[in-house]
Amino acid sequence: MKGYTVKELPENSAIARGVDMNISLKDAVNIAHHLRGKTLNRAKEIIDKGIEKNYPIPYFRYLDSVSHRKSVGPGRYPVRALKAFKQVIGNAEANAEFKSLDTDSLIIGTISASKGTTIKKYLPKAQGRGGASFKELVNIEVILREVRE
Repeated sequence: MKGYTVKELPENSAIARGVDMNISLKDAVNIAHHLRGKTLNRAKEIIDKGIEKNYPIPYFRYLDSVSHRKSVGPGRYPVRALKAFKQVIGNAEANAEFKSLDTDSLIIGTISASKGTTIKKYLPKAQGRGGASFKELVNIEVILREVRE
């Protein structure tokens, strides 16, 4: 499957991708790390609480000047990135329902955030010069697996 981290989709799983999303890569990497391995219901609860700023996302990487949060350690409330993750996880859940998978027994097996396209802009400055203004977009991938007891 072109563009995915897996070559073949495992049995009893659903997949979704968000391509070239305008969010911070650093926030996306930390959110993906925190949601990996969680159940679908727990992940959606974390995302909703994070958007309401009631649950900080713990940061494990890119910690320069990240404030300490009570009972979490260094963390932030990346609302814009959480909304993008909510959309992609919702798409993966819809794909799972279409494939007749039990949504109560789904876990996030694979979740990743990687660099996407770079938008290059040059702003005119004084003395005939130009200033570069690059914006890096982010790709998000989610694979939900059905766990059978």
